[in-house]
Amino acid sequence: MPNTEDFFKYITEGYTFKGEYIPVGAAMLDGETITGAHVKIPLKTMNRHGLIAGATGTGKTKSLQVLAENLSDRGVPVLLMDIKGDLSGLAEPSPGHPKIDERHEKIGLPFEAKKFPVEILTLSEQNGVRLRATVSEFGPVLLSRILDLSDVQTGIVAVIFQYCDDNKLPILDLKDFKKILQYATDEGKEAFEKSYGRISTASTGAILRKVVELEQQGADLFFGETSFEVNDLQRIDENGRGYINIIRLTDIQDRPKLFSTFMLSLLAEIYSTFPEQGDSDRPELVIFIDEAHLIFSEASKALLDQIESIVKLIRSKGVGLYFVTQNPTDVPEDVLGQLGLKVQHALRAFTANDRKAIKMTAQNYPDSDYYDTTEVLTSLGIGEALVSALDEKGRPTPLAATMMRAPMSRMDVLTDSELKNLLSESSLVKKYNETIDRESAYELLNEKIAKADAEEAKAKAKKEQEELDRTSSRSTSRSRSQYQRMNPVVKVLTSATFIRSVFGILTKVMKK
Repeated sequence: MPNTEDFFKYITEGYTFKGEYIPVGAAMLDGETITGAHVKIPLKTMNRHGLIAGATGTGKTKSLQVLAENLSDRGVPVLLMDIKGDLSGLAEPSPGHPKIDERHEKIGLPFEAKKFPVEILTLSEQNGVRLRATVSEFGPVLLSRILDLSDVQTGIVAVIFQYCDDNKLPILDLKDFKKILQYATDEGKEAFEKSYGRISTASTGAILRKVVELEQQGADLFFGETSFEVNDLQRIDENGRGYINIIRLTDIQDRPKLFSTFMLSLLAEIYSTFPEQGDSDRPELVIFIDEAHLIFSEASKALLDQIESIVKLIRSKGVGLYFVTQNPTDVPEDVLGQLGLKVQHALRAFTANDRKAIKMTAQNYPDSDYYDTTEVLTSLGIGEALVSALDEKGRPTPLAATMMRAPMSRMDVLTDSELKNLLSESSLVKKYNETIDRESAYELLNEKIAKADAEEAKAKAKKEQEELDRTSSRSTSRSRSQYQRMNPVVKVLTSATFIRSVFGILTKVMKK
């Protein structure tokens, strides 16, 4: 049986850091909590990404809540994806409970109830700060990957964007993009072929169908103005605490394409906007993606490649990404290999596949003389987890079965009145919730088409008038010609009459 004193020393030495850290709980040995053997996460390595996993009801969301609270307390802004709708309680203090006091006594950490600065964001028509982006901001490559287009179709999208740039046609929303696609193979076909080459009607039709599919998942609400500025995710309140930005996604579970679209655009925007951070003592922003399988399950190969690239690169901007899901196998292996912190709650072995998944999960953790990892994974209780982090030098910390501390904020949702009050005090609601539909490609092309139609109608009318004039001229000429053909006869008749008249007069004179 392992020696408790040796284990205590093993944990305390392995989790001793020079810089700031977050204590998440106390280590456990043989199912018993070792008071004071605190398991900590260095703030310095929280941009190395992480995973929070476990079966339903094992405490994943509460672990996420604990990390978000402690980051905020240390002045680090946080972005949370709230798909189940149970994170808004961060804006109110915990009411407390005897079981919480008992838990913290075992851990050896004081419990303090407090609320945190919270901003509620939304992708849909739910209450909150509206998140939007323009199609132009996506660019042809990112948009093509989201739509899962072929190489030929991607080339057409690139041509469309180039045409709009050359002709100063802003592509702000999906109706702009659909309009320019239709224009390229209809009214503007000749102009496109002359400057950019022929565009296949079949290809534009296929692209339009992909756009309609995206629209059906609610993307028409996301694409448009006013575009959300990612720097607003980095706000600090008057007490020096980082804002916890919560994106309400409770109505998006059946629209994974929209979720993937949003996440990829957000990460791409953060990567292109944030300055290089280097090896700093704390992250600039930490993002928690709850129900992370929604990103990966419906994503195309091109989209997965893009996500994997951003995960690898974005930590240099001081941004940490944390995926929250039921099983580590929900996350692609290339992404999983980039995750420095792992908080693994209990897994349940109900089937042969479950047992296989548990064995694979156990292999992702450092070897330990104190644990049979496979056995521990199935025996953890609610609010307990296997924790493995990176120390300040980037080395794995000792593996520790951990009794996790309780959240300081409410472990429940805000009431409607509380949510209304929170939003009424938000400066971002005033900044982003006005819908703007300024003149863009849709209006400009309709105007161009209307002008072209008017000019065509005018030219047609002019042509018809000219034809009418020519017809009238020919009629007049024929009348004149007929008159001229008749003229000699008239002359003869006139002369004969004159002669007859003269001779008649002369005859009368002679008779007299």
